[in-house]
Amino acid sequence: MVENWYPVVDFSLCNECLICVNHCPHGVYDKEKDLPSVINPDNCIDGCHGCQSKCPENAINYFGDNQSAAGTGCGCGCTSC
Repeated sequence: MVENWYPVVDFSLCNECLICVNHCPHGVYDKEKDLPSVINPDNCIDGCHGCQSKCPENAINYFGDNQSAAGTGCGCGCTSC
């Protein structure tokens, strides 16, 4: 868990389906909201692209992403990296 890696939702693309919220096992998103709100960015695992890979609108990017780790698997156990 790191401070320089977390999801950033582009709400101009997001359809508010909450797939990302329901998929993330790390408690990054607020499950009480009707839209994907990142409330615990430090809980995100460095290199995890789990919620991004599930997003049907490609509305999620990551602060700190240099694109070199994409698809390599972060080992967080979410089964989508």
